[in-house]
Amino acid sequence: MNIIKEIPSKETYIVRQPILRKGKPLESCQFEGDDLETTHHFGLFDNENLTGIISLFCKINPIFAEKNQAQIRGMAVLETHQKKGFGENLVKHCETYCNANKIDLIWFNARTTAVGFYRKNELPTPG
Repeated sequence: MNIIKEIPSKETYIVRQPILRKGKPLESCQFEGDDLETTHHFGLFDNENLTGIISLFCKINPIFAEKNQAQIRGMAVLETHQKKGFGENLVKHCETYCNANKIDLIWFNARTTAVGFYRKNELPTPG
């Protein structure tokens, strides 16, 4: 059974390191703003094992007009659990969280290898 819940920033390192910081020291897993009160980290647990993570940072990107913005950073799923919909579940969880907290826009920078994943999960723009 899969459960997504909020976790402390340090708990994300077990997934950040092998996926996002492969071959780098554990200290490289700490992102600027990780421990701010406005930052939220979510972990996806598969049978009580942390297998995926996503972080939401309260950060304004000036290219967008919306006042209330959140940036997705550090989304990762362990290689053994990829292609099972876990990443999609994490993104949807963040969307639900942002909607409930009156955040108007979610933005992110994606690695070239992840662009297809995000395009597949793109929601239509309201209008």
